[in-house]
Amino acid sequence: MKSEIIGLTDWLNTPPGAYLLAWERAHFDLAVSDIFGYHALQLGFPELDALQANRMPHKWLALSSLENQTLPRPSRNISEHRTGLDPVSSPHAALYTDSAALPFPESSLDLVALPHTLELGGDPHSALREVARVLVPEGRVVISGFNPASLWGMRQRRDHLYQRFGHKGLFLPDAGEYIGYWRLRDWLRLLDFEVESAQFGCYRPALNSQKWLDRFDWMDHAGKRWWPIFGAVYFLVAVKHVRGMRLLEPAWKTRRSPVAAPAIVASKMPADCVKISG
Repeated sequence: MKSEIIGLTDWLNTPPGAYLLAWERAHFDLAVSDIFGYHALQLGFPELDALQANRMPHKWLALSSLENQTLPRPSRNISEHRTGLDPVSSPHAALYTDSAALPFPESSLDLVALPHTLELGGDPHSALREVARVLVPEGRVVISGFNPASLWGMRQRRDHLYQRFGHKGLFLPDAGEYIGYWRLRDWLRLLDFEVESAQFGCYRPALNSQKWLDRFDWMDHAGKRWWPIFGAVYFLVAVKHVRGMRLLEPAWKTRRSPVAAPAIVASKMPADCVKISG
């Protein structure tokens, strides 16, 4: 039997793909809604509008390849956001760029979203260093990725082994090298990022049938409690720190120095003693 390799877009139309996409959309919306600033960038993965819940005035979607990408015309009304399996339709200005050479000045972006960008790109180290360059101090990066230490990751490794003999296709799209969660944390720490929050999701088994996925919906609740780090996907928010820099507080937060009270000098002469000069 000839092996089959499914593309990412086609895989997202499968039951497990739609299951994962719904989970990630909800968590991106929750994470970016309270991040404030002026400039935000989503790098790659146009099937998910990771910035739709963010309220920054300037938002862009940057794609690293022209292959198999159909960009919609920008919408003028923010209420015309569309999400789903279609390409993103949003007021973002679309850019074609290399993830390792972003066309933004240093310290110019307040937020960068990387939905599966690192594992789908050719050089995740360079892409992450470039994100650190363009982010302002205390700027945030939001990352999602497949977790190799999960039921889905184990299924993918098994399918890779079977694929050598031409017996079976792959469960997940064969689009790149999946990066482990702890490995990614090490990369972020080397670039002076601090992970603010992290969570895992999609604990159901690696099944292609919607019927069987629904039967195992109880595993989403049990997994969060009993085996939280073995979800099929991880999601984290990290903040960029710059050593030796302290952000100035607004003027209205500045506290006034208390006025020094007058010093009281004690006299050595007793109070009932009166000096009479003759």
